[in-house]
Amino acid sequence: MKNVYDNHNHCQFSFDGKNTTVEQTARMAASIGLSGMCFTDHCDVHTPPMKAAYENMVPETFDIPAQQAEIDRVNALLPGFSIFKGIEIGVQKPYRDEIRKVIDGNRFDEIIASCHYLDETDPFWGSYYQGKDWKEAYGHYLTTLYEELVWLGDDFDIMGHYDYIVRYADYPETSILYKDFSDILDMILRLLAQEGKALEINTKTYQEYNGRTPVLDENILKRYRELGGEFISLGSDSHKADHVGFNFEKTIAFLQAQGFRYLVHFENRKAVPLKPEI
Repeated sequence: MKNVYDNHNHCQFSFDGKNTTVEQTARMAASIGLSGMCFTDHCDVHTPPMKAAYENMVPETFDIPAQQAEIDRVNALLPGFSIFKGIEIGVQKPYRDEIRKVIDGNRFDEIIASCHYLDETDPFWGSYYQGKDWKEAYGHYLTTLYEELVWLGDDFDIMGHYDYIVRYADYPETSILYKDFSDILDMILRLLAQEGKALEINTKTYQEYNGRTPVLDENILKRYRELGGEFISLGSDSHKADHVGFNFEKTIAFLQAQGFRYLVHFENRKAVPLKPEI
């Protein structure tokens, strides 16, 4: 795969990335033909108390200077392959000041804005969904994500896994579909298109989990294009080396069928669109 970058990866610096290292995942990515990758370790400045009770959680932040130094070291070992420095910042309205300090106090090639926790709950453990029907649960998540993207302004490059919320739900409705959430999706997609931000296709979402397999709705992609959106970012959301680049060839073919000719990655917060060859 030429001109293909995996822009969403975790390693030993993430609280849940201990099954791999920068070097292991980078070598795997190079071996399967990727042109480069970005490590975007988790930074959620606040963990819901209910999650701490379940897991005796450590803070979900990481040592940014140490991660970036390790990326520099491994970059020197792999000529012809590019490793970029990133962060997956978890947006949470009550903790905006702390989030802004992290962004302002460091330099990155790429910033992914994602929503993992909301309303002091962790959807992974299921409590977020209690007392909500599927449309309320998914719609509130999308609205929350949109509000935090507006607040971030220019302080992000990629909107991460907008359909994360379907991964751990137990409703019969397994996917975010444009027909069900057209109003809020239009607001999100218009924001991305107008501000030159990238829509992430997170291939981890579209795999079987507890008997559920979400789908990527082509109508969301078509609407993004109609609104002027061009930047598509591919991310495997890998937490171990053999997951890097997961399902990229199939996903690129699907994107090309929807009329997207380019994929984008970021260098020093600047978008670099390239035509992928598979």
